[in-house]
Amino acid sequence: MVRNCSGGRKYWFDVLGRGGGMARYVKEVDREETTLAFWQEIYDSRGVMIEIHEKYPIDKGHKKI
Repeated sequence: MVRNCSGGRKYWFDVLGRGGGMARYVKEVDREETTLAFWQEIYDSRGVMIEIHEKYPIDKGHKKI
């Protein structure tokens, strides 16, 4: 968890993949804990982000980095 300057927070949860990569689920909330944004980050086995999937407030689909 990281607190930002406006009193909101950013939470994340990491899930290890079978092939050595990782998915990170990130949720950003305001000071009242209302969800502002939610996205998924995909990392390869070297820890390099290779893809992002913005899911909320608008599902923008997968985007290669």
